[in-house]
Amino acid sequence: MRCDYFEAGRCRSCTELTVPYPRQLDAKVRAVQDLVRTPGLTWLDPVPSRERRFRNKAKMVVGGTVAHPLLGIQAPFAGAGVVNDLRHCPLHEEAVEAALPILADFVRTAALTPYDVPTRRGELKHVLVTASPDGELMVRLVLRSREAEARVRKHLPGLLAALPSLAVVSLNILPAHAAVLEGAQEIVLHGDTLTMRVNDLSLHLRPRSFFQTNTEVAAALYRAATSWLTERAPATLWDLYCGVGGFALHAARALPGLAVEGVEVSAEAIASATRTAQELDLASARFVAGDATNLVPTTGPVPDVVVVNPPRRGIGPDLAAWLEESGVGTVLYSSCNARSLAADLAAMPSLRPVRAQVLDMFPQTAHYEVLTLLER
Repeated sequence: MRCDYFEAGRCRSCTELTVPYPRQLDAKVRAVQDLVRTPGLTWLDPVPSRERRFRNKAKMVVGGTVAHPLLGIQAPFAGAGVVNDLRHCPLHEEAVEAALPILADFVRTAALTPYDVPTRRGELKHVLVTASPDGELMVRLVLRSREAEARVRKHLPGLLAALPSLAVVSLNILPAHAAVLEGAQEIVLHGDTLTMRVNDLSLHLRPRSFFQTNTEVAAALYRAATSWLTERAPATLWDLYCGVGGFALHAARALPGLAVEGVEVSAEAIASATRTAQELDLASARFVAGDATNLVPTTGPVPDVVVVNPPRRGIGPDLAAWLEESGVGTVLYSSCNARSLAADLAAMPSLRPVRAQVLDMFPQTAHYEVLTLLER
């Protein structure tokens, strides 16, 4: 893939861009297999991705001025607060790229002063855009305070007219001067949920809910997981770190009567999963807000299957110890970091990896997703 920003030195996020894609994929598979070494483990063929236009979300740092806003990334090797405009990044889906110039115009119209890191002045820190497979959009404006809320509300009808694909618009308030993407307070101005059509399901995505970056590969991930689970025909399933319920809802749809419980720290994601379950009339699917890492039950029946999809740090020693001692017969582990996966597997020696597959969620980088089936 060619990228003008990379060649000009304005962005180096795609660390593997100069490597031909087949070699990228082979390197990821070898890296994962070197870390996850188990006798008898069957590796399925990896799932490739499109090399470009695969990313369903843009996380744009805002710089420049009100008159000339920049939407992009902290400039490599530059001082704090210097932003390179990347609104035509070739990774973004077409709907995202088409929206960014319109959103830059809205910054000017609503007089949203870009936040300046060195002086800690200004309001608009990030513009976050997510596209659904049907081309609808969620736009979140991350602001330092609510100072600009009235202006955003005043000019919102014009934005909706210029960008009719907008399904959700919200303000996120991040008062802290910190290197984080968003704050805890969300003010929804338009709509409430973005519908992500994945395989035969319409998953709901509310602001502050996690969803995989690559929709096509996420669909393949859920298909593989559902197929592996269907072979075992469980009666009960826990989906830990469930997000908006992708694994649990696919399984519940494929296995009528399956009792599902999903756990996720984000209350917004739980609301999204619950809404989808209600629309699908899945009465046996239940979702609760909580920290799955600290979920170490001491009483009550354990499920037939546990699905875990943790952040890069993995599930950690407490949850791994509980799974090891629990008697759970099957664990499906979806990981974005084979190092933490290997450490967690070492802490669960009674749960043996029997099948695994690398899915290339993040082309042009060394990152990936790996799905592993463990059986006691």
